[in-house]
Amino acid sequence: MKQVKLSEKIFSSSYFSSLASSIISVGILLLAGRALAQNAVLRSIFSCQAQGLSGIVPTVKVSYKQGTNLSFLPAGETIKKVWLNDPSQVTIDFDGPVCMQFGQDRNVNSGDCKNSAANVIQLRRIPKLKIPGLPNTDKTLLTVITEAQGKSKLYTFEVIYTNSDPGYHTLAVYADPPSGNTEAPCVRGAS
Repeated sequence: MKQVKLSEKIFSSSYFSSLASSIISVGILLLAGRALAQNAVLRSIFSCQAQGLSGIVPTVKVSYKQGTNLSFLPAGETIKKVWLNDPSQVTIDFDGPVCMQFGQDRNVNSGDCKNSAANVIQLRRIPKLKIPGLPNTDKTLLTVITEAQGKSKLYTFEVIYTNSDPGYHTLAVYADPPSGNTEAPCVRGAS
């Protein structure tokens, strides 16, 4: 009988409750830290930076190891049309219908050019295909036209082919900060 009462006192004491709470809290923090570390592979950029208005063409790395996403979801923009100058070393996919043009012939369209509704582009490096007329390069240009609230935007990204992990899986394009913000991410510095 005494042992049962002693056990009840131990389990009902505030010391045991705080110890149990501390152990649970540490476990939760470790799990949350792990989740944050896995999500740290997100790279973000403001719309004006992604458009090159700061004077720098943004880059997107693609590798054999994993695909790289280019997301316009945070900016609330819909992809209307895409050009990929060199389709010989990268595959391209979308989360919805989109109008695409490949290579030099801009009059050959693929996809639904009137009802484009994609927000994410997924790029993945592939072994080089032999396509006549394409030079051997370690990068290419991806051009994207998006639309939001009846306004179009033009983006160009330098797609760099790499053999190693790019260090991120998604480049997310965010809406520009309010114009009253003291930090202007797209003001071009004097050259």
